[in-house]
Amino acid sequence: MLNSFDPIVSLAKRRGFIFQSSEIYGGLSSCYDYGSLGVELKNNVKKMWWKAMVQDRDDVVGLDAAILMHPKVWEASGHVDGFTDPLVDCKGCKKRWRADHLLEAKGIKPDFRPGDWKKHDVVCPDCGGALTDIRKFNLMFKTEMGVIEDATSTIYLRPETCQGIYVNFLNVLQATRKKLPFGIAQIGKAFRNEITPGHFIFRTREFEQMEQQYFINPKDKKKCFEDWMEARKKWYLDLGIKKENLRFREHEKHELAHYAARAFDIEYNYPGMGFKELAGVHDRGDWDLSRHSKFSGQDLSYFDQESKEKFIPHIVETSDGADRAALAFFVDAYEEVEARSGDDEAKHEIEVVLRLHKSLAPIKIAVLPLSKKEPLQKLAKEIQTGLRARWMTQYDETGSIGKRYRRQDEIGTPYCVTIDFDSLEDKKVTVRDRDTMKQERVDIGELGEYFKEKLLNC
Repeated sequence: MLNSFDPIVSLAKRRGFIFQSSEIYGGLSSCYDYGSLGVELKNNVKKMWWKAMVQDRDDVVGLDAAILMHPKVWEASGHVDGFTDPLVDCKGCKKRWRADHLLEAKGIKPDFRPGDWKKHDVVCPDCGGALTDIRKFNLMFKTEMGVIEDATSTIYLRPETCQGIYVNFLNVLQATRKKLPFGIAQIGKAFRNEITPGHFIFRTREFEQMEQQYFINPKDKKKCFEDWMEARKKWYLDLGIKKENLRFREHEKHELAHYAARAFDIEYNYPGMGFKELAGVHDRGDWDLSRHSKFSGQDLSYFDQESKEKFIPHIVETSDGADRAALAFFVDAYEEVEARSGDDEAKHEIEVVLRLHKSLAPIKIAVLPLSKKEPLQKLAKEIQTGLRARWMTQYDETGSIGKRYRRQDEIGTPYCVTIDFDSLEDKKVTVRDRDTMKQERVDIGELGEYFKEKLLNC
């Protein structure tokens, strides 16, 4: 198990997964850009989530709601008044801290009742200076809509994607003719003006959520909640997360959001951090639809034709972060092994193998001509053209074959196809498996069927 994110950050930049945003200008704190391999990895994470949540189910449909929404949405949701962090400043070094994080570091459960903060005698972790009283800081980013900057034009960048689902509940219900229970799934950007972000892409100011809201009759809630907990955990395990690195943690009463009756985090064992939130399953009750009914004046209740009941549906929410999921898959796949590729002179003492699940690997197949000679290049290009119609491929002709194998191992490519001089005669190529290192000769004309079996559902 890694002790820090340092090897991950290094590999992510070196191989084109993730870069610091605006790096040539010194960077922008806790904002990141996904490079050519990173965008493929995250797209694959989102693709597999969508497949599990929408494509493979009859009871969940998709949505893509706008980032910008009517300001009343955030009043109804409670974000305008209640979406805040408790902040304190050091009177000495002027550094800003989250009060709840400082208490948790001392093993104290944050409560923040009147007088509670001062009795703990917390000081600045950096310089030991005295801290100010707590003040609340709203995490939503504000902007203006239109050409005139005044109070009437203020809107917000959404801090979560689920509100777009709630305000479209009636639209989806009427358009799809779904009956309860059913869900609405969405993948999209959210924005939070975090004061203490960090740990690479674990906590950033701009991030991507994969959320699903499951609308149910409250009498079915217990079983539904447990089913979704099991389904979400299984998704991570099926895609390669090690069982020992995942756990469920139920929120204690003081942790619960104001709308939540019950909440569980799926926690992952991050390097240097221990178990922290990766995903969540939440019982939101009928709070969301009730609030939007009240603030909008629209009746968001549901009429059950069979029981003749009319009620506000309750909601079981599943919430996953695309960035955190990509990070967890990346970390769990990272492995340092003793030298295994190339001749003795080209070998390194330690090599990195990124054992990503085949469905998540950015590049599925690397095409490697053994030489830069024109006949091999021509054949290799023809093979790549045939393969990339279905899978993401990469062509590499630079360096020894051992070095090229190592480069592909580092980016998680499951298979390498090597074209040698014998290929010109016998019309066969060598396919190397990333994990087993087994090599086998395959007819060029059979490569499509060969990889169709090997990369099933990828």
